[in-house]
Amino acid sequence: MRLVVDLTKCQGYAQCAFLAPDVFTIQGDEALTYDPDPDPAQRTRIRRAAAACPVQAIRLDQLDEPAQSRSSDRPRTASTVESNGGHFKRSGRIVIVGASVTGLRAAERLREEGFTGSLTLVGEEAHEPYDRPPLSKQVLAGYVVSGDTSLPRHRDIDADWRLGVAATSLDLAAKQVQLADGSRIGFDKLLIATGVRARSWPNAAEAALAGVLTLRTKEDAATLRQFLARRPRRVLVIGAGFIGCEVASVCRELGLPVTVAEAGPAPLDAALGRVVGAIAGELQLENGVDLRCAVRVVSLEGDATGQLRRAHLSDGTTLDVDVAVAALGAVRNGEWLAGSGLASGMWGVACDAGCRAFDANGLVTDDVFVAGDVARAPQPMFGYQFLAVEHWGNANSQAEVAAHNMVSDETERWPHLAVPKFWSVQFGTEIKSVGVPSVADQVVIAQGSVASRRFLAVYGYKGRIVAAVAFNQNKWLDFYEPLIEQAASFPPSFHHIDEPTDAQPVPAGFRPTTSPTQDATVVVTGHYPNERRARLTDHRLP
Repeated sequence: MRLVVDLTKCQGYAQCAFLAPDVFTIQGDEALTYDPDPDPAQRTRIRRAAAACPVQAIRLDQLDEPAQSRSSDRPRTASTVESNGGHFKRSGRIVIVGASVTGLRAAERLREEGFTGSLTLVGEEAHEPYDRPPLSKQVLAGYVVSGDTSLPRHRDIDADWRLGVAATSLDLAAKQVQLADGSRIGFDKLLIATGVRARSWPNAAEAALAGVLTLRTKEDAATLRQFLARRPRRVLVIGAGFIGCEVASVCRELGLPVTVAEAGPAPLDAALGRVVGAIAGELQLENGVDLRCAVRVVSLEGDATGQLRRAHLSDGTTLDVDVAVAALGAVRNGEWLAGSGLASGMWGVACDAGCRAFDANGLVTDDVFVAGDVARAPQPMFGYQFLAVEHWGNANSQAEVAAHNMVSDETERWPHLAVPKFWSVQFGTEIKSVGVPSVADQVVIAQGSVASRRFLAVYGYKGRIVAAVAFNQNKWLDFYEPLIEQAASFPPSFHHIDEPTDAQPVPAGFRPTTSPTQDATVVVTGHYPNERRARLTDHRLP
């Protein structure tokens, strides 16, 4: 039995922890952790917990249920398929490159939409699709003994799985994907869902030292877990983004000394701004983390056996460390698209709000779609900025929109207008966001108390609400989501419970951003409209 909790929905009511305490646990006030691969003996308790969840956030594997109980898996009649798309739905060929949560959810949605044609999923990793968020939480802490975070299946997708082999190129004219094993797969429609990978420590020799790690895959999590189980003298976390902060949290939970080196002014400042990021920093200090902001790691040093032993920092100090986790952000997996003619680069693969990929000329393609972390799409609620949203909820919602549009007529296609959401569990605190905080120019603590670490911050941009971030105040985010959708005025003018007496907006403290497209990425040729073409350059932005 496999399960996953949609933590974008979870509001910490704890009904699941009451009904199945061996599977679900509440940390602090609202932070839920769970075993994604529970003992089969817990089946009945888990199903009761899923039924009792007030927000229906628990998703279970349905493939072990009797066939008659799974109405969504019943074969569609020929007339149903014909009425919803005709020939393509019956005999078309769809290839999905990327076999993680986005690829799996898109495949399931395609079958739900009545697609009965050929479906192929290509994945560079050898594993079936699995859930990544538990890797930096439950798995790293040893809470999940097996380390199996395979995603639950809602239906049989009847797909040709090509796992353990990467896509290496795309031939749009021939409609073929080239794989690393030399084979080619033809398609009528393609979904690009290759996601991102962890950014490695830039010095290759230092990155090769035993104990220097990244955290993105199941293998990464298993290796880091082994190092932590050996009780290292000190763990160094390089970077205080979400992964870095969560690793530091687990280290303190395990009683391990940990130093966090962050080049910016505060943890999470790129995502939450300096004001709220500073509060996240206070959480680290209160829990015994040696936090050093505005400090870079200059070099890593190993011993004669190739084991990491020391780290040299820009503040002039040297640390004795056995483990260093490079939490330096992500790199989008788009190199295989070089020369394909699609608008792709280090910033991702550009697409419209319906997930249709742009070519290098900025024209929408009809048969190539993009979803998940690798997609960069316009967000109408935020001035049509092209945003890449690297969060679990977006991967799921965008996958469904892309799958629907792949098998739908032009007049029936959907725009992807979901409000971005993300969550993180650190030091027993649930941090959850709705909207896009990083576009804000101001922030106000609208509810609760920073001192008690239980508050809600509302972000504004030019007089409208663009985001809300909760520290152990999850239940209020559903209230703010429609305000973001409706461009409600900022600062909030209404009164509500637990309102601070001195709630005044202050600068949010985001660093000035540079557009990923401010430099030339194409060369334009031709003089007349019928001759004008754009050709992507090989320029790499710093």
